[in-house]
Amino acid sequence: MKKTIFTLSFILFFGFLSAQHDENKWFYANMHVESAQALKNLDPDGIQILATHTNQSAVYVNEELAHHLHHNILTHGPGFLLRKSEEDAVSFIQKSFESRFNVMDFTITEDAFVEQCIDLVNAQNIEETILMLQAFGTRYHERPEAVQAINAIKAKWEALAAAAGRTDVSFEIVEHFGSPMPSLIMTINGVDNPDEYVIIGGHADSITWSASNAPGADDNASGIGTITEVIRVLLETGYRPQKTVQFMAYAAEEIGLVGSDEIAQTYFDEGKNVVAYVQFDMTNYKGSTQDIAIIEDDHTSDDLNIFLIELLEHYNSTGAHALTYTSSACNYACSDHASWEARGYLASFPFEARFNQSNPEIHTTGDVYSVSGNSNHAAKFSKLGLEFIIEVAKRSTLSTSEVDKPTANVVVNNKELLYEINNMNGKIKSLNIVDTSARNVLSKSDLETKGKISIASLPAGVYVAVFKDANGKSIVKKFLVK
Repeated sequence: MKKTIFTLSFILFFGFLSAQHDENKWFYANMHVESAQALKNLDPDGIQILATHTNQSAVYVNEELAHHLHHNILTHGPGFLLRKSEEDAVSFIQKSFESRFNVMDFTITEDAFVEQCIDLVNAQNIEETILMLQAFGTRYHERPEAVQAINAIKAKWEALAAAAGRTDVSFEIVEHFGSPMPSLIMTINGVDNPDEYVIIGGHADSITWSASNAPGADDNASGIGTITEVIRVLLETGYRPQKTVQFMAYAAEEIGLVGSDEIAQTYFDEGKNVVAYVQFDMTNYKGSTQDIAIIEDDHTSDDLNIFLIELLEHYNSTGAHALTYTSSACNYACSDHASWEARGYLASFPFEARFNQSNPEIHTTGDVYSVSGNSNHAAKFSKLGLEFIIEVAKRSTLSTSEVDKPTANVVVNNKELLYEINNMNGKIKSLNIVDTSARNVLSKSDLETKGKISIASLPAGVYVAVFKDANGKSIVKKFLVK
């Protein structure tokens, strides 16, 4: 069961005037009901609550007041979605969207190619991208540097395609209604199923509230650096996917998810089949003991979260690429994944740390690369990004599975998990069952390679069974409890 964690801690800045904002600017938006009410309590004249449906409100709000949502420690992004009109704001919260894909169909088959790719990830390349974007000083969406930054990212991605001799890659600059800053989309067309889309993205803009300089090294040059390294590796290895793969650098996330929201709406209106979406927004500050925090709240997809956990357990449980993970929450409209999840698409947001342990310098002039020190942490997210893209989009020429590779077969029957592990030497040293919150909810040890265990204590949902041998090698399988 999901938890909605909302702890507002507002600070009223008397006489506060941001150099980046028009004090009297009002706009339409959607936000969480509790956010709307908290702003109303803070300044009754600064917001009009137009309509409320379930846990969302449509509002007309003063920009300066709306940006107080940034003071909520669990609100990483703006905390609202910008809308064109009152009609758009009210109608959006009344719509119902259904997911079109089932994550239970996602498989892990590409071991050899994934291992080849994650071996190639180079943190130095990510550093270069972060420093390139930091050098703009600011990428606030209304500033010319924001457009220049998008053009610089486009030039870098085009250079990677050219260096790899790839002529099958296309680039699109997307103009927006809500911002003069455009977004960027890079596409590798699917060979076999080009009408199915697998996407990773991150925003390219930056913001501060007390000065014009917004270097945004972690938020979010780091995410763009992570994505850029995924692109480099895939192009250099000659990757040609079954499904269409897209990489997106968004405009104006910081003022209401403008770029991603408009693109996601266009994809929905055109009936595009987005199989799955992953967001990279802040990847380079290691504030927690665990490497990756999978965001688990009402605005990410439980099903896709469980597949990311399955990937981490399969590829990153031991060895040179070992990664640890936990869960956290960030609530309404905290980053661009929310634009996709809100329309029924599977969307996940792996984050650099638990939210209360993430980079304290974001949205300040202090968000510079030296705070992180190097790009080793961001490189971990490039590895996960490669695993996600390769396994969901697959390759047009599938690899041949190793005959002696251990495999797990599981069936749920009468509140029991029936399992059989093939090609494993010796007994199963441990079995851990993990839920969508990255929590270990059931453990067993020293099992035979074929048997059954009671899962009567597990509520309905999707889980990952993690079988480990005596050497710590993981064999993972997701399963559904109805």
